[in-house]
Parts: sequence; C-alpha cells; structure tokens
Amino acid sequence: MQLSSRIASVAPSATLSISKKVRELKAEGRDVIGLTLGEPDFDTPEHIREAAKAALDAGYTHYPPVAGYPELRQAIVDKLKRDNGLTYAPNQIVVSTGAKQSLYNVVLGMLNPGDGVILPTPYWVSYEAMCILAQADITRIPTSIDTAYKISPEQLEAAIKPNTRLLFLTTPSNPSGSMYSQAELAELVKVLERHPEVYIISDEIYEHITFGFEHVSLGTFESIFERVITVNGFSKGYAMTGWRLGYIAAPLEIAKVSEKLQGQCTSGPNAFAQQGAIAALNGDLSPTYAMREAFRTRRDMMYDELRAIEGLEVILPDGAFYFYPDLKAFLGKTSPAGKKLDDIGELCLYLIDEVGLALVPGNAFGTESHARISYAYAEDVLKDAVNRLKTGLGKLS
Repeated sequence: MQLSSRIASVAPSATLSISKKVRELKAEGRDVIGLTLGEPDFDTPEHIREAAKAALDAGYTHYPPVAGYPELRQAIVDKLKRDNGLTYAPNQIVVSTGAKQSLYNVVLGMLNPGDGVILPTPYWVSYEAMCILAQADITRIPTSIDTAYKISPEQLEAAIKPNTRLLFLTTPSNPSGSMYSQAELAELVKVLERHPEVYIISDEIYEHITFGFEHVSLGTFESIFERVITVNGFSKGYAMTGWRLGYIAAPLEIAKVSEKLQGQCTSGPNAFAQQGAIAALNGDLSPTYAMREAFRTRRDMMYDELRAIEGLEVILPDGAFYFYPDLKAFLGKTSPAGKKLDDIGELCLYLIDEVGLALVPGNAFGTESHARISYAYAEDVLKDAVNRLKTGLGKLS
C-alpha cells in the first residue's frame, strides 16, 4: 500500500510513544516508572466536573458552534482581560479540541510551503511535526543550560530570513521549565518591531504553573499585539487533560482561517465540556494554586536529588513541571552488558531495561544530550525514580 509521504516525513510523538511502551511493559508485569507524560496527577476540580454534569442534564449534547459556544468565547475574553491584560473580541477567539489542535489550525492556516518558521530549541515535540506537515522552512535557534534554555535578541535577529513568517515562543517552556521575564521579552520585542512580517505564536498553556516568577503575556507589548497569536487551554492549570479543550486569541483574519479549517476537520469541541471550561475560567482558582504548590514541593525535592548526581547538569525550573537535565557526561559510556551508549536515545533505552525508568530523550525536543523528566507524579514515585536514575547512571563505565 502506498501511504502519504507527508505523514512519513514526521515521527510519532516521542512522549506518547514512550508512554505507550511503559504501559505495555507494565502489562507484561515489568516494574517500570515512567516520568514521561506532562499530565497533572490530580482530578479535575469538583466545581468544573459538576458544571459539565449539569450541562449534560441541560441538553448540551448536540453539535456546538465550530469556534465554541458564545458564552465560552466571552468567558475567555473576560479571562484574558482580567488575568493577562489582553483585549480581544469574542470573534477573535477559537476554541478547539485541545491547544494542540489550536496550534495546528494556526500553522496550517498561515503557512505556505517554503515559508520560514523559527523554533527556539529545545521545543515541544509537536511544533516541529506541525511545521514539517506545513512544508515550512524551519530555522532552529540553539540554547543551552548555560543560557537557561532561552534565546538572545542577537540570536533572534540572526535567525530571521526574508521568508520568515512565524516564531514560536513558549513561556513557561516545555520541556525546560524556563520562563522569560518582562525585561527579556522586551528585548526580543525590539527585534520583532523591526520585522513586521513576522507573526508570533505565544504558547501560554503553563501560565498558572509558575514558581515565584510573574507570567507575562507577549501580547501585552502593544507594538506587536496585532501579530501575536496567544494559545492557551485547560489541560495543565485546571487538570483537564482528558477534556481536550484549548483556544487561540488572535488577529481576526487568523481566527477566521482557524475556524474555517476546524470546520472541515473536527467541527466544534465537546459541547458539555465547554460548559465545564466556563466554570473553570469563572470559578475559584484555589484548586489550581494548591496544585501549583504541590508541584513546587516536588520540584524542590527533585532538584536537590538531581544535583547530587555527579556528572548530571540541571537548573531549577521557573515553571511548568519538567526538568531538562544535560546528560552529556554519560554519553559514550558502556553499560554493564558491554553496550556503548553513544546517544541519548540509547541511554534512555538502557535506563528502561536496566532500572525500569522511562524518560523522554532530548532529541525529540531538538537537543542531543538531554532528557525530559516530568515531576507531575506523587512524591514517593519521584523519590523511587531518582534512586533508579542514580543506580542506572552509576552502573555505567
């Protein structure tokens, strides 16, 4: 059978593939810990669940509008004004089946083959796949642990080419947990002001999971507001991963093309789930703040433990719930079975086989010597996982 070369050009999602492998190994009876998924290990807050249940009883079981119910779009407008200082109209909001679909809508709706896209590295795994499917010309800006995985204005200026149409910017970051401050964003904005043809996707899905740093929405910089596409959703801050709801706030033309594409793809997102989303936006954020403090406690504990592993380089994340340690000191070493581990993928496979610990290799995020560690798990699981990591790395020679 001849299959699409377009699909053959992208790899499966590394995070989902490894999580699938962990489930399969557990089903075989293997003792495996997987720190792979970026999913809060908390239930959705009760008031959100109750709103969705009430919506079912009220008859929210039919096709919703493609771009989302008007009352949800208005609630998003109100939230963006209240929490982020952003002013949008409801017709500039498009609600989708997860922020991933929101991103796909924008990328496929804006880019023609050969248009340029800038990806600061490391990047979330699906950004690259989206751009490949759009047949975009991808320019990657490398960062390192020494720069806290953040790009400089000079790097951004050098990366912009005549065909550049789109820049991805994520703060807090998946996979690094790094955040850009107001001052750092202001310096990047100065560069973007000189390039009015470049639009920016500002992925703010982790805005509620920050530790002592104020989240700043890129759209608050008035000089580039008309070129910012703000992407957000409900999965991370409200523990609503399975609800599959995300949204964009964008220039009207981009909102229209996203709605058009969605109308030929999934149509509108789940009807009764949208009523739960309204409750999330308008309701008490105490459960969100409680989750954030739990993540902070786990982060601090993991940081102390990871720093104690000789050869492992790590920084304290500003937000989200990931560590992104550099493991280059362990590449090229040999396992107890005599296998030389030349790349990060081989090292991660070794950790699964040797100590039953699954991490996501950094090549999925555009780097060659890192691994992503999610700490969205219970503390006892995390402590066990770190001990396994120490054991596994300690066996290499």
